Amino acid sequence: MDTKNKDVIRLERESVIPILKPKLIMTLANLIEHGSDRAEFLKFCKRVEYTIRAWYLLQFEDLMQLYSLFDPVHGAQKLQQQNLSSEEVDVLEQNFLTYLFQVMEKSNFKIATDEEIDVALAGQYLLNLPIIVDESKIDKTLLKRYFSEHPQPNLPDFADKYIIFRRGIGIDRTADYFFMEKVDMIIARLWAFLLRLTRLEKLLNRRLRERHKKEPKKDDEINPEAYSEDLYVERIRLENMDLSMSFLNSGGVISQLLACSVLSSIKKLVSKTTIQEPTFDRIIVVYRRASPKPNMDRGIYVKHFKNIPMADLEIVLPEKKNPGLTPMDWVKFLASAVVGLVTVFSSLQMPTADLWVIFAILSTVIGYCAKTYFTFEANMATYQNLITQSMYDKQLDSGRGTLLHLCDDVIQQEVKEVIISFFILMEQGKATMEDLDLRCEELIKEEFGESCNFDVDDAVEKLEKLKIVSRDSIGRFYCVGLKRANEIIGVTTEELVLKARQGSISA
Repeated sequence: MDTKNKDVIRLERESVIPILKPKLIMTLANLIEHGSDRAEFLKFCKRVEYTIRAWYLLQFEDLMQLYSLFDPVHGAQKLQQQNLSSEEVDVLEQNFLTYLFQVMEKSNFKIATDEEIDVALAGQYLLNLPIIVDESKIDKTLLKRYFSEHPQPNLPDFADKYIIFRRGIGIDRTADYFFMEKVDMIIARLWAFLLRLTRLEKLLNRRLRERHKKEPKKDDEINPEAYSEDLYVERIRLENMDLSMSFLNSGGVISQLLACSVLSSIKKLVSKTTIQEPTFDRIIVVYRRASPKPNMDRGIYVKHFKNIPMADLEIVLPEKKNPGLTPMDWVKFLASAVVGLVTVFSSLQMPTADLWVIFAILSTVIGYCAKTYFTFEANMATYQNLITQSMYDKQLDSGRGTLLHLCDDVIQQEVKEVIISFFILMEQGKATMEDLDLRCEELIKEEFGESCNFDVDDAVEKLEKLKIVSRDSIGRFYCVGLKRANEIIGVTTEELVLKARQGSISA
């Protein structure tokens, strides 16, 4: 792909630490020289995890109890048994959402903004059909009430209907022939070339510019210094690839066409092509289905997906309409038919009508219509395949299972933050908040080859709560010794249970 046609998007670094906890603990333990200190460090890690788990136990229990009332499967029966008024149920569901959003934040999930979704959907990957949510099937009061009581900045336009949480970034690559897509792209470039020849492009571009004036500028606002630590991921798309049709794309002279190798063009058309798209590592969608007032369904859907390509984000949308031919497709159909019929009629009016010319025109019109139809059928088959894949391969869990995932994620992230920050203070001595943040990120990069925006504020808050970190007179943080830290945390309930279990086994 030509360098000037590269499509690169900027992504902010995530706060989530992408390292498995056992690997993190063993790697850091192996960096400690003395065996006795290594044993104390392993004991410290266990006690930190047991303590943090205990801190969140009551909050997680409240979350699960509340969700049992709004579970789409059995929640209605439990609500009926409680015999609560409508106002009381409203309060309980708002309490559930409050707990849920707190857990989401602690688990480093962020609400996808309009700008992020616009950037994600700016390209095409595997899904080439316009997907629209059937808003009549989605409740618009639940989330609207929540955000009116808990306002947040940069909420998306659809925040009153459903919310998309996202976390983590990955890369998805697909290698295939993409024959129909390549043919479609070549025809699109040919169409653009014809628009330039007929000067209709200027009229269309004028309307496009008027529409873009209303949209905020994004590139002009980017500060290179502010975003130097961000990630840059390249999108490799068919639209940006050279299929020896550059003369159509740039409006060059016909001699360039003659210079192109026909054999090379055919080879590119029938050979395998690899395309690439950044992915959202984790996506969680929250919504409620619409239902009539007297028998209102109080079920709240919480669906958890993994590895969703950004350009195919529509596959996780709730209550999607069945896709069909777009208005533009119908315009192309009708325009092709009208142009074809007018041309044929004009040819028949001539004194010497050329049947071969008429046949060529009709063949072109029929071929174009057939191509549009079969392209739609192929895209529909791809859409059905992607939906099936999202149900069986991409969907991690839903409802209670998703909440259990989230609760465990919170604990794992908190434990890793505390262990890394304590290890740095233990090994490298006193540090300011900024120095500690930088050292933790450097450790993760050097030892594990991963990058993240370390949440040092949250880590220090937990260390101070454990009473194993203090500040000196100039505001630098320092930690107690390993043995003293274990004494301050104390023996946990889990350790007593394990000790009792081992005692009963040996007896």
